[in-house]
Amino acid sequence: MGLYDRYLATRVRTSDADVPEQVALVITEHDLLEQGAYDTLASFLEWAFETGAERVLIYVSVLDKAAVPTLRSALSDLESPREVAVRGPEADAAADAPVQVSIGLGGREEFAAAVRRIAEDAAAGDLDPAGVDESEIEERLVFQTPPDLVIKTGAERLSDFLIWQSVYSELYFTDVNWRDFRRRDYLRAVREFQERQRRFGR
Repeated sequence: MGLYDRYLATRVRTSDADVPEQVALVITEHDLLEQGAYDTLASFLEWAFETGAERVLIYVSVLDKAAVPTLRSALSDLESPREVAVRGPEADAAADAPVQVSIGLGGREEFAAAVRRIAEDAAAGDLDPAGVDESEIEERLVFQTPPDLVIKTGAERLSDFLIWQSVYSELYFTDVNWRDFRRRDYLRAVREFQERQRRFGR
């Protein structure tokens, strides 16, 4: 670790402010085509857990649906300090895995799928429509954990990701492309998170 990285790590560690416990990362299929991209992702997970994260959500935005099986296979074999679960629209036992990955399911599509499942449960008589609240929706989302911090590389825009879950998250955009993302970039994101005052919609 370089001198500047050690400085940032010390600032994070000695701050009175909390570190993000739930961290979300948004990258694209093109990011993962770059040489060393999966090594960077494995390092990202190490940095997150070393810094105090309890869960990391990885959202991979894809334009080519044909790439999903290859990405799913590669990400299932990702080297990680914690268990990795590549998630789909169906709820499963991997919902509590420390590292959760979603590939290609945009926020609007994810929300629409949750609403369809609610409608199906109501039509089957398993759910009272009058009892539908936020928790019923959240139980049917791929990522049920609202992240404290969302990190988006490469561009400052919300690209149809985590539209429900990130409503109270702190968003951190960096123009550093994924292939160039380093430990110091992660630590900068955490430091900025620590310096913000979270309002949770207030």
